Amino acid sequence: MSLAERLQSVLVTLAALLGLGAGLLLPIGGAAGYLVLPALLVMVTAVFLQMDAGQVGAVRRARSVVAASLVLNFVVTPLFAWVLGAGLLGGRPDLQIGLLLLLVTPCTDWYLVFTAIARGHTGIAAALLPVNLVLQLALLPVYVLLLGGQAARVDGATLVESVLLVLVVPLVLATAVRLLATRARGAGWRDRVIIGPASRLVLPMLYVAVAAMFAWQARTVVAHGTELLALVPPLLIFLVVLPLLATAVARLLRLPAAQRVTLTMVSTARNSPIALAIAVAAFPDRPLIAVALVVGPLLELPALAVLAQIVRVRQPAGTPA
Repeated sequence: MSLAERLQSVLVTLAALLGLGAGLLLPIGGAAGYLVLPALLVMVTAVFLQMDAGQVGAVRRARSVVAASLVLNFVVTPLFAWVLGAGLLGGRPDLQIGLLLLLVTPCTDWYLVFTAIARGHTGIAAALLPVNLVLQLALLPVYVLLLGGQAARVDGATLVESVLLVLVVPLVLATAVRLLATRARGAGWRDRVIIGPASRLVLPMLYVAVAAMFAWQARTVVAHGTELLALVPPLLIFLVVLPLLATAVARLLRLPAAQRVTLTMVSTARNSPIALAIAVAAFPDRPLIAVALVVGPLLELPALAVLAQIVRVRQPAGTPA
């Protein structure tokens, strides 16, 4: 895990504070608003460039952990997210939708890092990445429209168009670039010239998007700052309950230790950058939804770091780490 990845929560916070200060002190709010979605689109495309769809075949070799992860991520978690939102965020529709968007989108990037740290099965984790992504594309509009209820207040066509713009277009573009680069110059050249730089572009683009969003919506953040604290209890509950539930399921299925770790990490990590991109595109007139999504990684990343140490596969004494 690189230094930039270890400091991601700190850097996201700094980007938010920098954008907030600039938005309050300088007349840049309108201009900053035009920067948010392009930065997120570049970031999402860079994430997809790193995804190898060929890994999907590996899911057939670990059907129990794959089936468990799909049930936890796409059945249990959406229902749990709805319960948390309705029970703890009633009367705050924008925060409810922000929480729902965050929790129904399983992670498609940094959970691999924490799985490796915890000595989980990284092959299965990598194979689950494109599976999680495709299911997000198909199910996210359904979750928002069915579970969002009156809080959503968004036209189904608008939501689908936003998903197409923010997820499908970057996915098609990234897949085409990978395929053309591989055929033209080979996998080695592709990884060195395209995939490597793309991987280093993700976090800077996230910081740019966060800073621009807070500059754009500085007045909104100041007006609703204390309201955002209401997100902390449901997020903390999720970050405690899901690892416990995943561990219990793994033990029930008698999964090997490495697969148990993988199931725990893939069921807990969320895809806040993707959720943020969807929020900006689908709810442009409700900025508090997007602002709420920034709270997610501030709690999630430190929690995943701690969780990785708790569930880490312990090697026998005398075995090299």
